[in-house]
Amino acid sequence: MDTPIFINKAAASGIIALDLLKYKPTMEVVELDIKEHLFMEMIVKEKEFKESIANTDFSIYKDKAVAIICSTDAIIPPWAFMILMEKLQPYAAYTDINSFDTVLLDLWKQKLLSADLEQYHDQKVVVKAGPDIAPALYLLATSLLKPFVKSLMYGEIGLPKVIFKK
Repeated sequence: MDTPIFINKAAASGIIALDLLKYKPTMEVVELDIKEHLFMEMIVKEKEFKESIANTDFSIYKDKAVAIICSTDAIIPPWAFMILMEKLQPYAAYTDINSFDTVLLDLWKQKLLSADLEQYHDQKVVVKAGPDIAPALYLLATSLLKPFVKSLMYGEIGLPKVIFKK
């Protein structure tokens, strides 16, 4: 009796996968809500603001990415952010005035931009689909890969959606 031979067509296709989750930042991202340093959580009063900042332990932000937000509709003058940054700088690894999600996405993009993608040169590449990956990352991956890949696809190796072919 002959044993049937199974061929893994996905493996035989020569398609290699780029998993964007591999480039997800490992640095912890935390939010710092500036409203806690405002008078009545709404008004920047210079003396009170400086005292509040001076009495804050910023070492809790050591080696973290800090997303500075203001969850109220307060108008924050630029000098207030400068004072805040002066206190964060010795501790925070990254700081931006943006939401948690935006800071995480920026860090993810930075990591992808600095990645060595040479292994994908003249290859058939599928960028793996994932529910936790922002569309902006697929956009960036396309712009980075298109100049030197043989073909670019989206999805899974076994059933990719062709985006580009040379």
